[in-house]
Amino acid sequence: MSVRVAVVTGAGRGIGLAVVRALAAEGLRVVAGTRTVGGELEKLAADGAVLPVAVDLSTVDGPARLTAAAVDAFGRIDLLVNNVGAVHPRPNGLLDIPDAAWVDTFNINFLAHVRAVRAALPHLYAAGSAAVITIASVNAALADPLVVDYSAAKAALVNFSKAMSKEAGPRGVRFNTVSPGPVATDLWLGSGGVADTLAKEQGVDPAKVAAGAAQQSVTGRFSTPEEVAAMVVYLAGDLAANVTGSNFGIDGGLLNGL
Repeated sequence: MSVRVAVVTGAGRGIGLAVVRALAAEGLRVVAGTRTVGGELEKLAADGAVLPVAVDLSTVDGPARLTAAAVDAFGRIDLLVNNVGAVHPRPNGLLDIPDAAWVDTFNINFLAHVRAVRAALPHLYAAGSAAVITIASVNAALADPLVVDYSAAKAALVNFSKAMSKEAGPRGVRFNTVSPGPVATDLWLGSGGVADTLAKEQGVDPAKVAAGAAQQSVTGRFSTPEEVAAMVVYLAGDLAANVTGSNFGIDGGLLNGL
């Protein structure tokens, strides 16, 4: 049997990087799309299992160029992991969010995923048995005015994946989403991340903001990127062969259900 090939977007750090590592450990060839190829991806590329591709996925043709790089290198695509995204807290509310900000948010958190699916789908169909796993967010169900545009985009993403599961399922392509709560990545904990932005607004230490967010979960902690990656590996594998059109929360019990 041919070695399976995965394409991962937003693969340079955080959840995306953890997914690349996990899939490579499972024996897949992984094409890792990221704006800038850093040292971690270069290390993973050393044995040939991972192919880093520098690409701006916010552009109209970026996802198609990433897909083309995967097909050129390995001749097929069996798995697409849509992970690319960004969030900007809006502490001043809706009146402080112009149209351009809404367009930017939907472009990177929704349209980039649609474009990636559109580019990869013919190759996924050709594989015969394939999967698309999209990293959404707990905010797809947890409508939060602090990230109102991000929440709306992630809700659209979950809806899109459900619709695509119905279109593509009869042709052997499964679509599922994973919706993490707060994850210990730069998006939350790094400079300019959610905790840092809110701390500056409130005049407190970012660690206090992060601790408060963690305590909203039953487990009292953030998830790790590796825990999200483990769910992706499961959904990509044979044990989930009849799982499609579903959304899986990894939020430490933050929500009652998704």
